[in-house]
Amino acid sequence: MKSLSTLLLLSVAAHAQIVFDTISKELNAPPDANKIHCDFTFENKGKDTVSIARYESTCSCMSVQISNGGKLDYAPGEKGVLRANFNMENFSGHVDKHVKLWMKGDPDDAPTHSLVVGVNIPVLVDMQPKTVEWVKGDSMSPKIITVTMNHSEPIKLLKASSSNENFSVAIKTVEEGKKYELSV
Repeated sequence: MKSLSTLLLLSVAAHAQIVFDTISKELNAPPDANKIHCDFTFENKGKDTVSIARYESTCSCMSVQISNGGKLDYAPGEKGVLRANFNMENFSGHVDKHVKLWMKGDPDDAPTHSLVVGVNIPVLVDMQPKTVEWVKGDSMSPKIITVTMNHSEPIKLLKASSSNENFSVAIKTVEEGKKYELSV
């Protein structure tokens, strides 16, 4: 039993040799960006060479790369960079995405490191309310959605339509390039 305990301790010690500068980063995306990347630097602070078994994002919107052409083995004192590339085209507001890193010997369900990329994505076009509905017994009068452009430059709303052919949409300009009302 003593040899099994020693083996487990050696395994845990080997995994702990890779040390990241931080395990969580917060980024502010520029208003016109579709993609953003986040770098996590790490170093092998142990006395032995360690091997990265695999790394992945928990979302298809993020790809992950390791520096030096995907180098997986790191000698004592050697440094590297894990880069998370986030495609934010379908997101707005604050988003947290995760990257998992398994060292050689880690079980599939227990990565050694879990990194968090927090991204603040500007909401350039805000719609309030996001949806409208008519409840049975409601008047069939139009519902209004206010569209506000939150950008330093004007954004003109030229056209609006409904995915349902039973509803028509009309645009009323409240302030050109800044605020509109959609009558549905």
